[in-house]
Amino acid sequence: MVNKITWQKAGHVTQPGRYMFTFGWLIITPEDLRVWEQFPDAAFTLVPLPRPHSPDGSSQDQPQDTPDAGIVAEEFHLGAFEIPLHNMSGPANDPHGEA
Repeated sequence: MVNKITWQKAGHVTQPGRYMFTFGWLIITPEDLRVWEQFPDAAFTLVPLPRPHSPDGSSQDQPQDTPDAGIVAEEFHLGAFEIPLHNMSGPANDPHGEA
């Protein structure tokens, strides 16, 4: 199971929206894109969204008469992200103040 995704793995998407990947649907917000624009190598944690429930408390799957009956794709949004250390180098981040 995929649990992190980079901008490269997301196909360098440029618009917020809902995208289908092999692991399920991914919702990308404008804020997520701003992080990737500033830190292109940032890796976001995939956070699964809860599945909708019907009034009787059962999970709402696809209707049984659809071609994909019984197959429910998971849906995710982007959570916390990690920035590789090589993105943090440079004079502004040098702890000794050396350029």
